[in-house]
Order: sequence, then structure tokens, then C-alpha cells
Amino acid sequence: MTERDFPHPDVVLEPHGPMLVRGATSIEDEEGTVHAVDRPVVALCRCAKSSRLPWCDGTHKVLRRNRS
Repeated sequence: MTERDFPHPDVVLEPHGPMLVRGATSIEDEEGTVHAVDRPVVALCRCAKSSRLPWCDGTHKVLRRNRS
């Protein structure tokens, strides 16, 4: 069985980080744009500050440091 053989994607919410999605073939953003997925696991932004939305670019790490 490969990553793509799952009947539905697996989703993991990383504490203070992105949403990891395994097994998806596409991701639809809040505006309805469909983004093709060509990796077994993708990281989706949950802080809405990424410069690569809907993908996580690590900006959440900087935001957490600035709040301390």
C-alpha cells in the first residue's frame, strides 16, 4: 500500500504549527481554488500569514517568538 492508496487523507494538527495532510491529491482553499498535490505529505498554513498560502512557509515560528 502506498501513501496515495488511503481511502481518505490523514490529517494531523501540529501544536502551534501547520496542518499536515497525508494522502491528498488536491487541496481546495477558502476561495475555491484547487491546488494539485504532488507530495505524499503537505503542510497547510493555519496562521494565515504564510507568503505561500495555502502552504505553510514557517511564518508561525516567527509569530510565536514575537508573542513571548
